[in-house]
Amino acid sequence: MKKFIKLLFVSLLAACSCLAQQGFVKVNGTHFTIDGKPYRYIGANYWYGGLLATNGQKGKDRLKTELDFLKQHGVTNLRVMVGAEGLTDYKYRTPNEKTLQPEAGKFNENIMAGLDYLLNEMGKRNMKAVLHFTNTWEWSGGIAQYLKWNGYGEQPYPKSLGGYYSWDKLRQYISQFYTCKPCMDELDNYIKYVLNRTNSLNGKKYTNDPAIMAWEIINEPRPMEQSADAAFETWIDHVAAFVKAIDRNHLLTTGSEGDIASDYDMSVYKKIHANKNIDYLTIHIWPKNWSWFKDTAINASYKIILDSAGKDIKKHLAIAQQLNKPMVIEEFGLPRDLHVYSPEATTHNRDRFYSFIFKQVLDNPGITGANFWAFAGIARPIPGQTFWKDGDEFMGDPGGEEQGLNSVFDSDSSTWQVIHKYESLVVK
Repeated sequence: MKKFIKLLFVSLLAACSCLAQQGFVKVNGTHFTIDGKPYRYIGANYWYGGLLATNGQKGKDRLKTELDFLKQHGVTNLRVMVGAEGLTDYKYRTPNEKTLQPEAGKFNENIMAGLDYLLNEMGKRNMKAVLHFTNTWEWSGGIAQYLKWNGYGEQPYPKSLGGYYSWDKLRQYISQFYTCKPCMDELDNYIKYVLNRTNSLNGKKYTNDPAIMAWEIINEPRPMEQSADAAFETWIDHVAAFVKAIDRNHLLTTGSEGDIASDYDMSVYKKIHANKNIDYLTIHIWPKNWSWFKDTAINASYKIILDSAGKDIKKHLAIAQQLNKPMVIEEFGLPRDLHVYSPEATTHNRDRFYSFIFKQVLDNPGITGANFWAFAGIARPIPGQTFWKDGDEFMGDPGGEEQGLNSVFDSDSSTWQVIHKYESLVVK
């Protein structure tokens, strides 16, 4: 009898645990819901999250510590890279031993096991992951790697980081992807591999895992050249249908920055998000990258930064409302004061900028979430060293970006106060 009661208790406990886990995120007009209730969030970019557990017990301990920290501060939506592609001797890129697909069609089980670990831990904490498959930019291989594998030559790397390309040269190179059928087929194969994954820790198929909120086709998709617009749009349509044919449980989005990605041609942005298989719109806000200020003049240009960000949000939100779909500000960032990278540097302007972005979410119900770029957790830049090198701890700034440039560390108390304040207002 005692044994029966014990088994019954264990069964009830398991059932309660299952019931406690949130379900899948759904779309209802311009809103997200979970289990029929509204879902809005203040989230973070945590692109390297799936790589931490590949660093042994130390990496797993760091991951759990950081997830607990985020949960404590109300940040439960994390945007994460699925995996890097290709092998390279380019030192400012995701290192070769952390590459998910070292060769076309060949996959590193250890990297997928790391993603399994992340999703399993997030599921325990009722956190949601937004997972982007590939990348437009060189820091994780991305679509340029498929061009290289199919005989299009070496990927151009920036002159500022020891490479040889001009912006026009990069645009010409990347734009070829959208007419390279073998390239697109190989990416389809990679996406299919990921979607058909069963988590090695909990036995859940990825397509059945509520810890995943959404898939993203690519980080910051760009046709790159106007002549490639039509092919780019066709490719987005194809991948969207391809993903949804395999996974109907999860949301799907593009990963777009906004109309800047098509030289401010809003018709391209609108068309790719009007697709019936794309569930919500995304935009990114990057004052530094978009030259809203110069050098270290953040303070002097602060009004320009806010005015420009406000206009950018407003015009994209209008498209979301026309399409009757939600919109997420899924990347935004600002350097520390005076453009200093050290965690000891102040974040006065960044904190004000974060407040501005979060207030847009608070004041506009159609903006359903905002993910700041990026969470660096307990990692710290190495004094006297500007860029990441193989063997360093991962943080919010990927290879090719100054370590500490846009990272939010666990020690940034004033920034966390802002995040926590708005999280408590947005998430009701």
